[in-house]
Amino acid sequence: MAEHKHGEMDIEVQEKTYEGFINFTKWSVVAIIAILIFMALVNA
Repeated sequence: MAEHKHGEMDIEVQEKTYEGFINFTKWSVVAIIAILIFMALVNA
């Protein structure tokens, strides 16, 4: 079995996936907050 050496693995794909997840989450939260504000203003 190959010996594991910390820090040698190429993680570029994982970093891009994580960045995409963070951006998706951020914009989802913004959209949800905007929808809730709109609903509060319409029903008030």
